[in-house]
This record gives sequence, structure tokens and C-alpha cells, in this order.
Amino acid sequence: MATLSPFHTIGSHCLNLGANELSKSAVTSCVCKSKVGQSLQRIDVGRKLLPGEVVHNVAQSPRWSLGLRCFAAARVSVEQAEESVNKTSQVDELQKQSTYLFRTETGGQVKVFVCKRSVKYVVDIEVSSLQFSSDDSHLKLSGGLYRSNRDIINQIIETPFIARSSSELALELEFEAEEVPCYLSFLLKASSRVSSSGLEIRSHRKSSFCVPIGLDQGYPAPLGLSFSTDGSMNFAVYSRNAESLVLCLYDDNASEEPALELDLDPYVNRTGDIWHASIEGAWTFVSYGYRCKGNRDTFHAKHVLLDPYAKIIGSSIPNHHESGLLPKHLGRLCKEPAFDWSGDLSPKIPLEQLLVYRLNVMQFTKDKSSKLPADVAGTFSGVTEKVQHLKDLGINAVLLEPILTFNEQKGPYFPCHFFSPANLYGPSNGSVSAINSMKGMVKSLHANGIEIFLEVVFTHTAEGGALQGLDDLSYYHKNSVEDLEARNALNCNYPVVQQLILDSLRHWVTEFHIDGFCFINASCLLRGVHGERLSRPPLVEAIAFEPVLSMTKIIADCWDPYDKMPKEIRFPHWKKWAEMNTKFCSDIRNFLRGQGALSSLATRLCGSGDIFSDGRGPAFSFNFIARNFGLPLVDLVSYSNAELASEVSWNCGEEGPTSNTAVLERRLKQIRNFLFVLYISLGIPVLNMGDECGHSSSGSPSCGSRKHLDWNTMTTGFGIQTTKFISFLISLRKRRSDLLQKRNFLKEENIEWHGSNRSPPGWEDPSCKFLAMRLKADKAEGQLSSEASQLKGDLFIAFNAADRAETIILPPPPEGMAWRQLVDTALPYPGFFSTDGKPICEQMMGLVAYKMKSRSCTLFEACTDGS
Repeated sequence: MATLSPFHTIGSHCLNLGANELSKSAVTSCVCKSKVGQSLQRIDVGRKLLPGEVVHNVAQSPRWSLGLRCFAAARVSVEQAEESVNKTSQVDELQKQSTYLFRTETGGQVKVFVCKRSVKYVVDIEVSSLQFSSDDSHLKLSGGLYRSNRDIINQIIETPFIARSSSELALELEFEAEEVPCYLSFLLKASSRVSSSGLEIRSHRKSSFCVPIGLDQGYPAPLGLSFSTDGSMNFAVYSRNAESLVLCLYDDNASEEPALELDLDPYVNRTGDIWHASIEGAWTFVSYGYRCKGNRDTFHAKHVLLDPYAKIIGSSIPNHHESGLLPKHLGRLCKEPAFDWSGDLSPKIPLEQLLVYRLNVMQFTKDKSSKLPADVAGTFSGVTEKVQHLKDLGINAVLLEPILTFNEQKGPYFPCHFFSPANLYGPSNGSVSAINSMKGMVKSLHANGIEIFLEVVFTHTAEGGALQGLDDLSYYHKNSVEDLEARNALNCNYPVVQQLILDSLRHWVTEFHIDGFCFINASCLLRGVHGERLSRPPLVEAIAFEPVLSMTKIIADCWDPYDKMPKEIRFPHWKKWAEMNTKFCSDIRNFLRGQGALSSLATRLCGSGDIFSDGRGPAFSFNFIARNFGLPLVDLVSYSNAELASEVSWNCGEEGPTSNTAVLERRLKQIRNFLFVLYISLGIPVLNMGDECGHSSSGSPSCGSRKHLDWNTMTTGFGIQTTKFISFLISLRKRRSDLLQKRNFLKEENIEWHGSNRSPPGWEDPSCKFLAMRLKADKAEGQLSSEASQLKGDLFIAFNAADRAETIILPPPPEGMAWRQLVDTALPYPGFFSTDGKPICEQMMGLVAYKMKSRSCTLFEACTDGS
């Protein structure tokens, strides 16, 4: 037999409970049998066993030729033995076997075989190659059972070994099912007639031998809870810096304390930085969590932590909110519910054709005015019930505010978990109902040609989130940048955090059929592990090239939930990442209140080439006027006090609610102007929930000030005309996709710019507030259709942000065509937009003049006669 150096560890295990502590326990029954004759079969033929590895077997053949090999880390052969084993009646009952190998401090070997026989658990222990000081020495086992430092089973085991041969001793122990799962901790005592006190023999690590019973070693992958084909449950969680980890099992979801705690042995239940264990599926436990032990500054052993990879989450423990404690969530011990995805197909809409509607699931239908049942209102099912409203608008993509489990006191932008939808979005406020309800919503929206995008926050967690306390030094920015530590900022480009984020995204795509993601606070994804700014962040690049995400839309949104402000940065994109265009929002707001430069307006109208001409194009620009934070659209034209300076708003003459007719008319024009510019610009328009019906936050920019959507406002005069106007603009974009839905920028020769009186625009002149543009239809595209009625003409668009009227001279239309007016935001409803268009009479010298009122926009289309 080869001799190993002390550095070559074989199946080494540590003990949390010493022999002296065990000797104080009371004695209970334990069946001990001597090992006479052949032992039970061990492992598969020729199987190579690595250090600390557990081998599982199911007895099948009546006769085996077994080759037992054990290798250390350096692949040094330790033992090679072959034996033929006749199957006994006991082997017929053998269901599963695990094997553990140890070295003793005196150079011998200890082999432990754990199996379940009928309803009992059997432990076979074999000792070989021990060197005794005298020939009359006797060996016995001294030990006991434990589960955790807080749960010691009162049982002492003192039993002698029986000699099987001159060099091998053995014994067998049996344990009742109610005593497991647990750990058997023991040491060997050698005694002789000369010395009755005996010599205590431990493992080569100077610790007692320790093996799990009814609790298997488990596997390090996949992370989280997984189920084997035999019904057993495998637990795996990452924690590099924890000194020990306790698996807490609950048999009642309402219980404050776990029914069972199992201290995972670092030499049995740890591979690298991953702790793992497996238990039978027959147990009646319903939920689980972990306690982590280690440095008191970073670990709090009293806190039970949620598994970061848990797929089904139970509600928070009762009384935690009332007692001032952080909410405690637990993972549920059950498989994800099956769902019938048959017939589901993603619409796979090209990026440039997207028409997005951003909504909050709860606020969208929670109000009584939605006329939905109480258990449906405010849930994913509520969104499903209102799909017709989205279709009436012409929307083909929905962007959901964060729906992952979050801190309900701070809001959806402070997540607690990354693998499950929030329970409150389910019809019964349960995890399973939320999962099924969300999948049903996705399938229904897909059937109606609508894609689903999720806003996700991977840059920080709420206080008490799933990752806090598990291994803060790995998951969070610590001891590097103070503001990051105070914000619970995740170390996104640290390998294990990067893996968690990618696993989460893959989970939402494969399990929920999500079509895209919008990454909130995306600028923080560029931070390195020490807080430094990276030009090529690994996570951002990995997301861009992840195969499972290849067909999804990925959008960077640099709005910061802490500062409540967007950050302008150059985001690395690999021609895959789109971006929420905050410059579009600020420049359009500034121009329409009469303070912006014409050059900024023109840049935004043409797809923001200053941002997206780096290999992407206008289709990567997600344009918005208002969003879920800041002022909604109706408040942008109603409030502009000093506290709202960052909102770039204008109250149109009076602050807040008013009955002044002139102010109200001005506000109505401004709302139409904002919507017109949003849908006429190159890029992807994003409409915010409620802006189609005048949803207000009473001038508060806080996200928490948003009220539930009042569906009665859809039937008001304002709601009716605004929803119809949006529907018209969307249909216009689709019909004129050759000019308004382009993946690439327009050619210079296809655009003409005009200032006042047909003079060149004063691009940087702050006094110039009028701009007109002519978009020329591509003749090659227009000639593809043989019917003259299908020929597409030019578009002439004018914007007047001045307080005075402006007379515009339209250029001559293409031959055989005439200008027709489609939009004038200054006209009263229903005449301010027209699907067919109003003919414009030709005036002197073949030119067409049109008088625009102050603060208005207008659109003309060149059409053939009768088209």
C-alpha cells in the first residue's frame, strides 16, 4: 500500500462536536452487529474515488468483481483491492449506499458505508492497517449523533470492533428512521490489558470522524434547490467566506424557528466555495433557509437567509414587520408548477418596429374602476384582462416595472431576490399563483402579438435581500467605495455574481418566455470588483453574447434609483445593447418649453446620431417623454416650481390645477406636441402608463406618489381624444415605416431642413424656435409596388415652439402628388388629426402656404390623386 504525505487528504472530515461532549449525553438504544463474512458491495467496477467523494450504488447483480481505488489530489494510488461478493438477502433490501474514506492520525484507514435498508439506516465501519503497541490490543468505537450545535441528539455509542482478518476490523450500526437526518461523530479507542485507559485515535486532521446519515453529500451543481430522479432534494449555495453553514428546514410556513437544523460538514458538504447536501424527498418539510457562521462583522448566525436561487418563495414570516425586524422569506420545498406552453410563440418583432408601453402591474388594474374581481385586480391576470386596451392603442411590446420579489416598503426598484415574481402579483398572493398568473399573462400577450420586457435591477439589493449575510465580501462592494457599501451595491463583475445574474436572465427566458430586459442603473454594471470604471466589463459583454439571450432585446437604462437621476455615459454595446435615451427626453422637453436649440431637436428627430452612430443605429434608441419616476405627462405641462427644476417642465402659465381656458388649451397643445414628437422621431417610442388619459401624481416626481390608474379617465373627453391620437400616430408609423421605423439612419440627401421663411435654420441661435423638415421617400422602395396608389410620398413636418404664429411655405410636392395635412396640434378635436388628410389648396406661384399657430406641430404628406 502506498503511503501518502500529510498533504494528500482522503475523505477528510471535521467534527463540530467532540467526543468529550458526546460522553455527557444520555444513552438510548442502538443496534450494533459484528461484521462477519463478506461485506456489502461498495462501489461500481473500476470506479475511481476522489478525495472526499461520496459514491452511490443500487445493488443489482448477484455477483460483482469490485475494483476499489482511492486517489489523492495528486492522483496517487492508495489502495487497490478486488473481491467477489455474493449477494445476500440483506443486499436485496439495499436501496442506496454512500462511501466515505478517512486516514487516521496513526496511518490506518477507516471506511464508512451508509445505506438505507428497509426503514432503517445501516452504517458499516471498517478499519484497516492500524498499528497497535501490543498484540492484545482491542479497538472500540466511541461517538454519538448530532444535527447542529443547537440540536444534539442524546445518544452515546460505545461498541467494540470485531476482527474480520488479521489486518481488518469491522462493525455495523443500525439507526431508526426517526433519528435521522443527522451526523455520526466518532473516534477510535484502542486499549489493552496493560493500559485500560486506551489510546484515542482521530483522523489525520486531529479531529473526530464524521459521516452524515439520512443526509447525503449532495452535489455542487446546479445551485439552488434541485430534485433528482429518485425524489431526493439537493441543496447547493455559494459562500466562500462562511466558516460553517446550517441548513434550516421548516415543517410549518408560519413557524419562527426551524423544525430541523443541520450543520453542513465543510469536508463532506463543501466543494470549493459551494456548500451542498441532499436529503430524501419523503420528509414532510415545506420550506428551507440557511444560517451562515463566520466573522461576526460579516455573518450573523441568528439570521435565517433565503436561498438566492430559490424558485418558489414563501411569504415573509409573520410579525416581522410589526416587530421592526427585516422581512424573512424562505424557499419552498417543491418543484416549479408545470405550465402548458403549447402553442406559445414569441412575436419576435424586429427592433425598429417596436411600440412600447411601460406599466406597473399593481397600479395598472388595482383601482376599482378597472371593474375586475378583487383577486384579479392588480395582478398579472389583471394585465391579461386589459390586453384589448393595449391592442386599441396599437402597442406591440409591454415593459413591466420590476416584478421580481422586492422590499414592499421601498418599492420595486429595491429587489430582494432574482428568480421569482413577487407574490403580491398572484391572484392569491402566493408564489405558485404568481408564477402561473405571470406565465398565463405572457402566453396571452404573445397570442395577441405583444412582446414582454422586464425592468431588472442587478446593481443593488434591498436591506435584508437574499444575498445579504450569505457572503457579503463576495456579493457586495465592501471596503472599497463608501457610497457603494452604503447602497448595498452588488459586485456585478465578480465571477459568482456575474454567474447569478446570467442564471437569472436565462431562467426568465426559458421558464417564463420573456422577450427582453431593461437594466436599471446600468452604469453601475461597468464597475470592476474594486469599484473602478471598466471599459470592457465582463458582465455586459457576457450578456451580449449569451446564446440563450441571443433572441432577446437588451436595453441599458442609466437611471439611478438612489439619486433619482439618469447618468450620461458611453455604454459599451457590442452592437447588441440598446439604450433608454435620456437626452431625447431632456432635449424635447427643453425645446417645447421654448428654451432648446434647434440642433438638439434635429439630432433627436433623426435618431440621436451623437449616441447611436457607433455601429448601431436609431433602432437602438428607446425614446421617452415621461416615465414611472419624475412627472407624468400631464404634470409636465402643469407644474414647474423651483423644486422641479430638474424635471425641465413648464406649467403653461399657472401652477397646478386651473380653470383658465387659455392655460388649459395651451396645456392640451403641449401634450399633443409631446406625443407627436415621440412617435414621429426615429427610434423606439416608449409610452408611460396613464399618459394616454391624463394620469397625474399632483406634481410629485416621486415614484411612490403614483396612484392606481383610474380607468374612468379613459372615457373622458381628454382620454378619448388622446388615446385616438396615439392610435393614429402608431398606425402612421407602421404605414410610413420606410421613413419612421428605420433600423439605419436616413441618408443626408433624403432630408431637407428649413427655418422661418424658408431660410436656413439658426441651429444654435436661442431665439430661433421654428424648424421644418422634409423627409423624402426612397424612390427605389416606392417603385417596388406596381400600383400608383401604393406609391409613398414625402413627409413635411414643422415644429413651432414660439409664442407667435408662423407662416410656412411648403416646398413643391413630387410630380403627380399633392400635399395633404394629417396633423395640426393647434386645431380642436376631432380636426387636429386625420387619417385621410385634408387637401391643401395651391396658392400663388404654385406654392402652398400654411399658417401655424403658436406652440404647435404640423404634418403634411405628399399623396397621389385619389390615394
